[in-house]
Amino acid sequence: MDDRSAAPVLERAAAFAAELAPRAAEFDRTEHLPREVIEQMADAGFLGATVPVEWGGLGLSPLAYGDLTEVIGKACASTRALLTVHTSLVAETLADRASRRIKEKYLRDLASGRRIACFALSEAGAGSDAASMSTRYLRKGDVFVLDGHKKWISFAGIADVFLVFATDNGVISAFLVDRDTPGVEIRPMSGMLGNRATHMAEVVFSAVEVPAENLVSGIGAGFAFVVNPALFRGRYSIAWAGVAIAQAALEEMCTHAARREQFGSRIGSFQLVQKMIADAVTQVSAARELCRRAGRLRVERNPEAVAATNVAKYFSSTVAARVTSDAVQVLGGNGCWNGFPAERLFREAKILEIIEGTSQVQQTLIADFGLTTFARKG
Repeated sequence: MDDRSAAPVLERAAAFAAELAPRAAEFDRTEHLPREVIEQMADAGFLGATVPVEWGGLGLSPLAYGDLTEVIGKACASTRALLTVHTSLVAETLADRASRRIKEKYLRDLASGRRIACFALSEAGAGSDAASMSTRYLRKGDVFVLDGHKKWISFAGIADVFLVFATDNGVISAFLVDRDTPGVEIRPMSGMLGNRATHMAEVVFSAVEVPAENLVSGIGAGFAFVVNPALFRGRYSIAWAGVAIAQAALEEMCTHAARREQFGSRIGSFQLVQKMIADAVTQVSAARELCRRAGRLRVERNPEAVAATNVAKYFSSTVAARVTSDAVQVLGGNGCWNGFPAERLFREAKILEIIEGTSQVQQTLIADFGLTTFARKG
């Protein structure tokens, strides 16, 4: 789908977001994203946004998907997280990397939202160093047996299927595991800094038998051919999430500054407040353009798309943290109270500097790209 034909999708997203935004604080407070909201996303086709049309998706281009992510992410970060996890990390990865048999078994249901998926990679002792995971698999006839413990898994609390990564003496493979498989135990988590309504949970696998046909991309393909491409897509989604949160914070900041009076003047007329606004406008605009550049390079299948995505994710998450902090500053006491969105946006922004590769990991990847690309030879 080209960007012009995506206009009706984005119009539906804008209408959905308008109803969603007033409820974001409720979702954050109750730590619960209602099933009705997920069903609305499914009915609108958003959960299959980037899945090819032949598999029941909308087939949005990366640029149109970025716009969709910003629209929904500006309204509610936890709802946007479902796009990142279900659509980018799992459905889009299966569309690109899974066998036709797996696609026929799962992909149409994921694109339609009949089944919800989550990405089970992280563990208590394996975050940025994902290759150090301890969850193990063993081939046993026509099945693989999984044992291990995943943690920080968004939407594991409600997911119907898990994309699970496990190792056999350092050989990492990927599997699709159905929730109702014997030996799967879900332990809900609460008390998170942000993304509180993402039904986060730990997932314990105890002698879980997975059909051999649910192996994704073959033995040993789990890291290079599944994890890395999935994280590439996830980082692109998170880059746009940074733009969304920063834009929401910018609007809160400007609205308050235009109305709030101190010392007989609206605070938007004070030069130091204007500096924060000017910096925010500039930084949000720059972050959005970096995301668009990454999207264009993805469309072109340019090899530099990965590096551009790392740059966009690093910059936009940093901008989100800075702009939300300034929004809290401009709102003063109101910015520190959950009666206003600024404090929630501040918390949500920090999450973006950690997930899908910390800012420090991004700096290392970007520096490696810079040294390889820009160092003069000889």
